[in-house]
Amino acid sequence: MHFAIRLVGALALIFLTAPAHAQDYPTKSIRLIVPFPPGGPNDIIARVVAAKMSELIGQPIVIDNRGGAGGVLGTDAVAKAEPDGYTIAITSAGALAISKSLQEKLPYDTLKDLKPVTLVAKVPELLVVANNVPAKSMPELLALAKAKPGQLNFASTGPGSMPHLAGELFKSAAGIDIVHVPYKGAAPAVNDIIGEQVQMVFLDIPVLLPQVQAGKVRPIAIGSRERAPSLPDVPTTGEVGLPQIEAENWYGMVAPAATLPAVIAKLHRITAEALKSPEVRDKLSSQGAILVGNTPEEFAAYIQSEIDKWGKVAKAANIKAGQ
Repeated sequence: MHFAIRLVGALALIFLTAPAHAQDYPTKSIRLIVPFPPGGPNDIIARVVAAKMSELIGQPIVIDNRGGAGGVLGTDAVAKAEPDGYTIAITSAGALAISKSLQEKLPYDTLKDLKPVTLVAKVPELLVVANNVPAKSMPELLALAKAKPGQLNFASTGPGSMPHLAGELFKSAAGIDIVHVPYKGAAPAVNDIIGEQVQMVFLDIPVLLPQVQAGKVRPIAIGSRERAPSLPDVPTTGEVGLPQIEAENWYGMVAPAATLPAVIAKLHRITAEALKSPEVRDKLSSQGAILVGNTPEEFAAYIQSEIDKWGKVAKAANIKAGQ
């Protein structure tokens, strides 16, 4: 009898304190894991958004850079963290969607071990060619590729990366034979296309924007449905007759799966508010990022659609991690 009373009392305490915890949240600093080294697109986006969020909630948001395995290590740290809302992440398409198709066994299940909060930003992939390539438009590039099958190369930031998958999608959609040349990151790939060692590459707009503006590479198309404000004269892939080529890197906020719904709702509300602020929009839109801030349910559906989409591309091209 006494045990039953104590049990009922303990359960009542749990149900009473859970909403109170959610209502008061956050009462201390939040750790925001970025699963890549400082200075990259994921890190830049996370720092700009976190600074505004911190201002809105009145608590510090501490960036914790945990690079490794294409974002998988840092994302796994969130999946295994205490679900109290004080360890979250802004992580990438690679870690949340693409890796599922490339790695035989991930240490986490994206939609079971993580709770989507919101899609923070999309960064379209921009297709550029080296200045020695005699093509100034998509029709001219396709004609050149079809006239020289297997002779044109496309660079990527590594096997299974978004630039690699975008290139493979381009190959299949356009019916062309171009050769993949993997690099260890964006910097060496950009150096070699400027040096005219490779003919073309898909990369995040912020990575290529300075090179386009300096005339060191020639833009052909943007892999999104809408033109980029930072490159208003560059057509989309849809506008040049290849609407099936939508390739956007993206970065979203996630928390441990068991995080209270009220905490997720508050995180979403604050993040969405931060994304609407003029200073955040000015800093990130000028670099080619498209800010989103959708609901947790919409983000979960988007992740699943990206898992399905890139899984088909990887299977068709027989791509595995490290290949």
